[in-house]
Amino acid sequence: MRRAVLRGLVALGVCAGGSSGAAAAGPWSPGTPRLWTPPAIASNQYESTPTFTPDGRELYFMRADPRFQNYHLLVSRCENGAWTSPQPPRFARPLPVLEADPFVSPDGRQLYFVSSRQAAVGSDDLDIYVVHRGADGDWGDPQRLPEPVNSPAAELLPRLDERGRLIFGSSRPGGLGQGDLYAATPHGNGRWTVENLGPPFSTPAFEYEAALSRDGQTLVLVADREGRSHLYAYRREQGRWVAHGRVPARDDAFQVGPLLSPHGERLLFAQRADDARSGELFLVDLVPGSTESWPPACGGQ
Repeated sequence: MRRAVLRGLVALGVCAGGSSGAAAAGPWSPGTPRLWTPPAIASNQYESTPTFTPDGRELYFMRADPRFQNYHLLVSRCENGAWTSPQPPRFARPLPVLEADPFVSPDGRQLYFVSSRQAAVGSDDLDIYVVHRGADGDWGDPQRLPEPVNSPAAELLPRLDERGRLIFGSSRPGGLGQGDLYAATPHGNGRWTVENLGPPFSTPAFEYEAALSRDGQTLVLVADREGRSHLYAYRREQGRWVAHGRVPARDDAFQVGPLLSPHGERLLFAQRADDARSGELFLVDLVPGSTESWPPACGGQ
């Protein structure tokens, strides 16, 4: 699904050079995105979908080529006050297998990601996998989640919510649009149930990624609702979800891979940097005057 989305974005010219600019964000426009990618991680490729271990000492992310293809998983560690040169984690598969969208659970015991390892070479049928961390700190072998979590379509950006549900995007049949957001609930003995999140998150347009704050009060999704994929913010107010419009970001480029801070005051996401072909991680404050200490610092970064 992601490859199909990006083919459309490239056709629209979003990977071409252009002037930068902040999108109109309705009532929620407190901050201006600033480049955050640590120097050891930045490259002439496309870095996206960051996630941190609870102690803030490990940063997992995906890297793609400049046209957002051939994505694979990497990890960098905070050592001696600096992020290390990224390396593939032990459980990752090399290209041509596609792997993306890592997410470390709040307790640090699981890491979810999507992979095409179960599919034919060249397929972009991404399924959700989970890998467990042992008491020795090593990751085990990845396990593919069963149906109905996975489907014949692609699944993207698995993230746990405050209720323990797995939130993800999928273009599976029966949705409200080209792609929708879903919640998968585990019931023990390997059994899951899956439901479409429905409006206001899933619409007749194309929604395919979502990030949630740990307290369950803030959600930022990625959707192609205006000809390009952008970030849309929602906040729970008096028991219902209220739309707060576009998150400030470039109008002339797509945004992907959002990660909210635990309290929902800050957001990391990826977009093209200036007129360069590479994609980088950007940080934006969603709450004016936020004092939330996040992302995790490593030395001066």
